[in-house]
Parts: sequence; C-alpha cells; structure tokens
Amino acid sequence: MDKRSRVDWRGYIPAMLTPFADDGALDPARLGSHLEWLAAEGMHGLVIGGTTGEWTSLSPAERRDLFRLVGDQMKGRLPLIAGCTSYTPGESIDLARHAKACGFDGILLTPPPYIRPSDSEIVDFYRMVSDANVLPICVYNWPPGTGIDMTPDLLGRLAALDAVVAIKQSTGRLDQFVKTFFALRDTVRVFGFSMDEHGLTLLHAHDGDGTMGAGGVLGRDQPDFYNYLWRGDLDAARACGAKDRLILDQWYTPDLVGRFGSGPAALKAGFRLLGQPLGGVRLPLRDVDAEGLAAIADTLRQAGKLSRPLERVA
Repeated sequence: MDKRSRVDWRGYIPAMLTPFADDGALDPARLGSHLEWLAAEGMHGLVIGGTTGEWTSLSPAERRDLFRLVGDQMKGRLPLIAGCTSYTPGESIDLARHAKACGFDGILLTPPPYIRPSDSEIVDFYRMVSDANVLPICVYNWPPGTGIDMTPDLLGRLAALDAVVAIKQSTGRLDQFVKTFFALRDTVRVFGFSMDEHGLTLLHAHDGDGTMGAGGVLGRDQPDFYNYLWRGDLDAARACGAKDRLILDQWYTPDLVGRFGSGPAALKAGFRLLGQPLGGVRLPLRDVDAEGLAAIADTLRQAGKLSRPLERVA
C-alpha cells in the first residue's frame, strides 16, 4: 500500500477555531456546540489547534485539554488532525503522542517558527518526528507564519520520510503549488487547492485531494464544493467555490495575511455575526474593529449568509 493510502483524508477539512469564554478561558461548552455544527454542515475532517486555532496563545496544558475534549466528542466520526507545531521535535512528538491517545488520526506540522532553519535542518526536524512513528504527518508549508516558503524540492525530500503522508501547501504562489502537486501527488496527498477556476480545473482533470481551509465559516457551501465536484456537477461546485473566493479575496491579502487583523479574529467575527459566538481572540491579537466588522458582514451578505442589518447582530 502506498503512503497516501494510509489515510482517507480528502475534501474540505477546516482548520477550526478554538472557542474561548468571555473571560478568555478555553470554553468546553462552546467547543462542543461548534464541533456539532461543523459535523452537521458536512465537513470532511477537522484540523484542531492549528494556525486558525490560535495554538500560539494556548499553554501546553490547554493544547492537551483541547485535543482531549475534541477526541472525546469526535473520534471515529471525522478524521481528526492535531496541530503539533512546536519549536523542538521533542515537543511535537509529545503532543502527537497525546493526540494519538485522544483518538486523533494524524498531525499537522510546520517547520519550527521564528528560528528560520535551513533546508537540511528542516529535514532533520521532520525526520525526528517521523522516526518516532506516532501518527501520520501532514507537512504544513505556511510562509506567513514561519517566514519560510518551502520549495517543491524540499517538500519532496520531506515526502520521502516514512510517516509523511500529506502536504498542506499554503504558499501564495500558484506555480509552486502546481509544481508540488504534480511532483508529489502519487506519493502523498496534497492539500491547498483554491476553490476557484484554477483549483476546479486541476481537481477535475487530475483528481486532487482537497483543501484544509480556514474555519469553515461558510458552512456546507465549503464541503459541498467537493461533494458537487465528485458528483460531476461542476456548475454547482463553481457556485460554492465563488463564495469561498469572496472570503479569500475580501478578508485576506494575496499572501494570505488578514486585512482586518489576524485570520482568527476575522473568522470569529464572522461566526459571531452568524449567531455562533466563539469568543474573542487572545492578546497580543485583537478583535476586529467596527470598520472591519462592517466589511466582514458585507462579505457574508454577498455570500448569501447574512440578511439582517449589522446593528441587529453586532
């Protein structure tokens, strides 16, 4: 069996937000409700504690609590992928072991942030985590967060590691994504397809794997992009993808940096407008201001998700 067949990850897998209470603490009740909403909206899996999940603001104990709470509720229902990015391989391995004990199916892992390791150091980092043989690994190329845009050649070296079964290629460069996909699609699963005409053409012609998107704020429209594609209804898929494109174009810059503050802040604002409060973001991040909230509401209205006046939902 080839490596990509070790997991059944495909379709739209949101990197879910981490709900906080009004006092800023991890909120199990909001988390439980949000998980059920995501499942009911047809998500094809979940990434927990990733960039959108504000892992940088969570203590080690909170990250473990988050994995435990999600695993208790969702293991066996959807593929669960734990965000295990850390500064050292030992920390990532410990988190992966905890995620496995909680019923998770794999881990998502960027290179260590801040220190800007070389290509060889990045390979060594992933090799150590791979050799621990805990859970399947999805390598996450996230230039805005790490300062490193891993080349297709480097990603190929990582794809050769035994535990690596997938690549989340979140480069802002379409040419690099396409090179990665065609070089590695027979070895590992490749995620990061844009849900627009470029992505639809690649997916339809070459049977790509999916998108690990931010938050799932549009609900069923995002997994339905893939559901319609798999059924051969390209027009319906295109209509769903156009709504997702509104979020990307209006809430993010071309290099995937938030226009109204951080990505988590914009997405939490969107969910609050839709009647699903997930709390605010933690310092040093800031919640979006009134001008940003109005812009987010306008996007949701364009996507057909919000009809009430802003003053009634803010």
